[in-house]
Amino acid sequence: MQHRPHTTVVLAMSADGKIADYRRSPARFGSGADKAHLEKQIAASDAVIFGAGTLRAYGTTLTVTDPTLLQQRQQENRPPQPVHIVISHSANLNPEIKFFRQPVRRWLLTTSLGAHFWQERAEFEQILIFETPDGEIDTLSAWQYLAKVQISRVAVLGGGQLVATLLAANVIDEFWLTVCPVLLGGATAPTPVEGQGFLYYFAPQLHLLEVQQIEQEIFLHYQLLRPTTMDYPN
Repeated sequence: MQHRPHTTVVLAMSADGKIADYRRSPARFGSGADKAHLEKQIAASDAVIFGAGTLRAYGTTLTVTDPTLLQQRQQENRPPQPVHIVISHSANLNPEIKFFRQPVRRWLLTTSLGAHFWQERAEFEQILIFETPDGEIDTLSAWQYLAKVQISRVAVLGGGQLVATLLAANVIDEFWLTVCPVLLGGATAPTPVEGQGFLYYFAPQLHLLEVQQIEQEIFLHYQLLRPTTMDYPN
């Protein structure tokens, strides 16, 4: 039995695999179809999770506004919006950004250090502190807690460093990647998976579930294959 939420990463990227330009500007290159796809994934989730860098870039989060999706959530006895969870070691966020005025439930997943500024404030409904002995966020324990509070489906909306951390913790189940018809380039431009990276023979493997083309964009749906014992070349 899986004691954590089913977790899907949802990202749009350029044809050369960048999720933002080299200045890490907000990614506005997705079409209306991509935005509708993202909203559908959010509506199917109990919580959406994103890193502080993603929130700083946009200043807001995407909410469910489509009447059909709102009706579906109501019929399933779920609140109109999923919980929106910011994950950040430092929680160095500007409390004046629009995100804190949006009509969503906000949680913060952080360390004891990151929680210090926010604990006496009202912006976050919950502050979750899950910490390893060396002061990093204990991702696996946090995901196990989410399951305990009835969060069964999570959509991860970025960024690449967060995705790398979740891959290392082995808590990702699926990827939805939208390939957009633009080339961004840039050696420092962020990609869907950042972090230290993987050697090929130890890299996470994907199984392609579905391919959709809508006008000039390609929507790729992958299942992450669980690690297995393999024979590696010397």
